[in-house]
Amino acid sequence: MTGESWVGWYRDRAGTEALTLSTDGRRLHVRIRGHELTGETFTGLFPDPEVPPDDGTFTLTPAGALCGCVLEWDIPMPVYDDGTVHRAALRCLLSLGRPAPGAPDGDPERLHLGLALHFDGALFTSGHAENDFAGALAEIQRQLPEGSYLKSCLSCAFSDYYPAGSGALFGGLACFRDAKDAYREAGDTDAVLAVWDRNSGSVQETHRCPDFERRPAEGPGTGHRGPFPPPRVELLPVQGDFKPPQASTA
Repeated sequence: MTGESWVGWYRDRAGTEALTLSTDGRRLHVRIRGHELTGETFTGLFPDPEVPPDDGTFTLTPAGALCGCVLEWDIPMPVYDDGTVHRAALRCLLSLGRPAPGAPDGDPERLHLGLALHFDGALFTSGHAENDFAGALAEIQRQLPEGSYLKSCLSCAFSDYYPAGSGALFGGLACFRDAKDAYREAGDTDAVLAVWDRNSGSVQETHRCPDFERRPAEGPGTGHRGPFPPPRVELLPVQGDFKPPQASTA
């Protein structure tokens, strides 16, 4: 896989520092305050155990992952529009809270992700309701002009999540570029499970490669996760006066 680097800022109670991130499409490498942190997702960035940071350099969960900070960076994002692939910029803002009291691994007590796509003089934002890259990028895709689409692994015809759920903020998307024909026939969860062992490994939602094809809107090839973006789920209005059930006093 082709690697790329992103630059941005890191903030915590000790101050603000320049941030450099690099990725090969599967694993993240982050350099902050002279230390290297690596992991497959932003909630699982761990310092190099061979060069541990001094106490107080970072806030870490009991499992040793970075938390208690804000990360901000830009990712170049190709956007297809009107027969041409344009270069847009995806601005990412991720806030990782401090370890949650009582959590088994001390996972962050709060997590906020905000994405904003700068494209063709306009700004398309994810809002504040999404807690992973898949949901945030889907919200941006819904706002793009008709016929325009993000060109990345998340919108690719050959990617899917494991049906039991990955639970990952970022990454964990399986690539089927080495089993294209088999995956093209997969139109539901059972069909994806039947070819799961033929995937080429995990990729990040924002990655892209020369094998990209746009994901179909319906039918075979939509796999377990369906089209991109998935239909927005609308809550049905409650008719009449709703009263919650009362406990029996009998």
